[in-house]
Amino acid sequence: MKEGEDFYFNEEGLMVFTEVYHLKRGYCCKNKCKHCPWGYGKKKEKKSS
Repeated sequence: MKEGEDFYFNEEGLMVFTEVYHLKRGYCCKNKCKHCPWGYGKKKEKKSS
């Protein structure tokens, strides 16, 4: 893993995985990650009829 590409540390000092890392891993862990490329845990927009 490469800092700045696969992860970074936020203001609280916690490691945050990037979208690049998730795509390299190849699957969703369903933990509502901040940069999830699959959108798991993101609010879905309501469609207007």
